[in-house]
Amino acid sequence: MEDPKLNIEELNGSMPFSDFPEDVQLCILSFLTPPEISSFACTSKRFVSLCKNDAKLWFSMCDRRWGAKTQIKKWGSGKITYRNLYQTLSRWENLIGFWRQGGQATSPPLIFFEWGPSFLTGSRVSPAKDGSYGVVKAPFLWMSLSPEGQVVNFLDPEGRAEISAAELNSGRLNFSDKDLVPVNLSLMGKTHFVVEEDMSFAANRNGGRPSSSAVSIIEGGIGEDLIGYESGSPGTSPNSPDRMMSEIYQYFANRTSPGSGGDRASRRQRRREKEKQLRRKLESQHFVKIVDCSPTPARPLQGLWKGIYDDMNLGFYLVAYDDIGGISCQKVCDSSGHICSFTRVISKHPVFWTRDPTFSESPFLPEEESLYNSRIHLRPNAVADHIHQLTGIEVVSRILCINLSYDLAIPYMVRTTTNPVHAQGRVWQYGDGTFGFGFLQDSFIRDLKQVAKNGCLLDIM
Repeated sequence: MEDPKLNIEELNGSMPFSDFPEDVQLCILSFLTPPEISSFACTSKRFVSLCKNDAKLWFSMCDRRWGAKTQIKKWGSGKITYRNLYQTLSRWENLIGFWRQGGQATSPPLIFFEWGPSFLTGSRVSPAKDGSYGVVKAPFLWMSLSPEGQVVNFLDPEGRAEISAAELNSGRLNFSDKDLVPVNLSLMGKTHFVVEEDMSFAANRNGGRPSSSAVSIIEGGIGEDLIGYESGSPGTSPNSPDRMMSEIYQYFANRTSPGSGGDRASRRQRRREKEKQLRRKLESQHFVKIVDCSPTPARPLQGLWKGIYDDMNLGFYLVAYDDIGGISCQKVCDSSGHICSFTRVISKHPVFWTRDPTFSESPFLPEEESLYNSRIHLRPNAVADHIHQLTGIEVVSRILCINLSYDLAIPYMVRTTTNPVHAQGRVWQYGDGTFGFGFLQDSFIRDLKQVAKNGCLLDIM
């Protein structure tokens, strides 16, 4: 009997891909991207059927990429192809993380997308009011696939509906009873999406042709100038050229129509548009992604954090690094009403900044130890009165010098310093990766904790 090892040695240790068992071939192909698989299928007719193997190849690709985050076999009640699932989840994956709503938001506009068992869910996130580091998560947007493979998106304007995975996957969710609004979600690049009411949903449920554009992708980004415009019909601006030309054409068509028929047609058209607007439950909503919302080894302060504001209520802070290494911290919530104020205005609430991100390492100077130990830590009332020490199990590992904006961060100190913009402060980074910051001219340290870690919200109420 011929030894296969001898054949491999004769081929200088190489072996043609076609000689591998099919399971091995499928395993190797599952590490490729869809464009690479398409290119590979063009090399030989015998590989076409291999690349179309949905149950093994495309399932392995889905499971390897998202199997630890969601239950692959439960999407669409297990009746959709894994190739369709792979294409859909590839588009939706960038939604995971934090977003902010543009325009004048009446609800907390900080949005967090996360994986569900067989769907994606977007939740409004706001600070808790119970005197703890807790956050309130109110799911309001669900994205899933029907057993027929159609995208199903719907929004709960009040954020109070209770939706089960079985209802989502069945495709028979009762929208009217739960006061849900079917929506289309349009992805515009990687940092912007728009949610609009799906006015054709009722017709589709009554036997009409299903919409194929429940989720669309528009290449390229869209600037913040579009955020907050008042929408007319879905997907169009009131001042868009297409709509303007349509109105001009309608006007002159009515003027040149014989008799009074044109006037009646114009009145009917205006009445239909008014009725359409009255039927609309939801205006278009724009969302912009908050990039770099988690710390990294190179940027340990980066991300969304939660801590005490000046009125002793919990709020959110956003720490960002610029292209030249500088660091800035900004408030992202209006603690007076616990409503995040994201209307183009994060930059209007600066807290501290520095051009030099270099930390001072232990051992520290006696002056620095005295500066830290003489301060009071500001934490929510329900948090145990635990103080970090410069020595011991939980240590202050590093110290960073910062500049602070007293006139915004501590209003009562505006008149106590001749140059509040350049007042000095410190950031004390603790051994567990969290940090606190304080001003040199007061006696407080605001201790901050992460809002989310490893893709999961922390301290959910």
